[in-house]
Amino acid sequence: MIYVMQILQVLALLFVLMLGAIVLMAMLFYVLDKLQPGDAIRRNYPVIGRFRGLFTKLGEFFRQYFFAMDREEMPFNRAQRDWVSHATKGKGNTIAFGSTRNLGVPGTPIFVPAVFPPLDDQFSVTAPMLIGPTAAIPYKAKSIFNISGMSYGAISRPAVEALSRGAAQAGIWLNTGEGGLSPFHLTGGCDLVYQIGTAKYGVRDEDGNLSDEKLRKMSENPHIKMFELKLAQGAKPGKGGILPGEKVSAEIAEIRGIKIGQDSISPNRHADINDYGELLDVICHIRNVTGRPVGFKTVIGSSEAWEPLFQLINERGPDCAPDFIAIDGGEGGTGAAPMPLMDLVGMPIRDALPRMVDLRDRYGLKERIRMIAAGKLINPGDVAWALCAGADFVASARGFMFSLGCIQALKCNRNTCPTGITTHDKRLQAGLVVEDKYVKVAHYAKSVIKEVETIAHSVGVGEPRLMRRRHVRIVQADGTSIPFNKIRPSYNSDAAL
Repeated sequence: MIYVMQILQVLALLFVLMLGAIVLMAMLFYVLDKLQPGDAIRRNYPVIGRFRGLFTKLGEFFRQYFFAMDREEMPFNRAQRDWVSHATKGKGNTIAFGSTRNLGVPGTPIFVPAVFPPLDDQFSVTAPMLIGPTAAIPYKAKSIFNISGMSYGAISRPAVEALSRGAAQAGIWLNTGEGGLSPFHLTGGCDLVYQIGTAKYGVRDEDGNLSDEKLRKMSENPHIKMFELKLAQGAKPGKGGILPGEKVSAEIAEIRGIKIGQDSISPNRHADINDYGELLDVICHIRNVTGRPVGFKTVIGSSEAWEPLFQLINERGPDCAPDFIAIDGGEGGTGAAPMPLMDLVGMPIRDALPRMVDLRDRYGLKERIRMIAAGKLINPGDVAWALCAGADFVASARGFMFSLGCIQALKCNRNTCPTGITTHDKRLQAGLVVEDKYVKVAHYAKSVIKEVETIAHSVGVGEPRLMRRRHVRIVQADGTSIPFNKIRPSYNSDAAL
């Protein structure tokens, strides 16, 4: 009996020691997680947040035996997100054994390798491109890949700061989104595109009309290189921007000129633009007032509906033309939008972009109007396809959110984003460390550009903008592929080449 009691005492002591060790280890992990800057989930949810990283790593092995979902998750699959995550580290982004992509899925682009591609010393990086040749202050854009519109308000202060600083380091532009210019957009000193939404936040008078005085003041900021009129957004065409009231702080209310704590809902369109003539009038007016290039962003449902615009431009003369057109796909992302609009309205980017490019080119405006592609284009293959289709630039929002650490929690509209990107909860924002994230933003942008240049080199051209539709094939329903220029012949180049 004495021996049994002694054994029980020893076991109890061991249990206490083990429990103490576990508690001590948990406290140590808690401190380490709160201090480390790289993982927002671990900073916001110490200790338990480690399990997400563990399960993510183990998933690679579990998926061999139980399920395979690398390419199945929506709206962005694991393979896409993992590529971005690896790219943010600025290291090699190679994979082993073989592609996990099902190359038999209809619509899959397959790039055509050149039989005798240029040697390694025979290709160059993408050259800058001029936008707005008739503007008083044209813009020479350095990068083919840039940051699409995300408003301060929709995303947090540290997210905007990280994007601004990362954009400056990568040499790309940052679109302000329709929420106006915040001080945090200026922290990095990057090039900015000022987006004017239907509510005209930041450049409106007391009645909500466009203010020439405020436009001039904005244009005096040397970091603002262009102005973009947002006519429509892919995720919610025909519907204005939606910022839930819990995100409208005193600071955001002041920047936008709205009331604290109330839903910020933009009109569904610009009240002063009722037809293409008035659209061109407003574009010319903003360009005359600011001296900067001016274009517009939209989503289309029919290319025929836009043909009168190009006819009118040719009637009035190229000086009245928009300096750029940003085409968003109907599948585009957003923080808050009605599901029917997000799912059912507007052409996908892979249908819309070639149509608008062909319209522009058919009316002889290729050198006058630059085309910007948007709509969930986050990986190098997406960007390379868009350039083959005729885009001059690609702008991404979701890709850069992933570079900030987004885990696709789908909480953007609830102010509870666990990574601190789309929330104004200070506790959750603390997880996003600007000093760490801006470097990852820059690495991601540079990785995309580098790998797009690699694709261009493989298909046999000197730099990405020299890629044409003949350089990519599209997989059909029977598993075969057809050259893109046979499906949608390019008005300008493919017929001649």
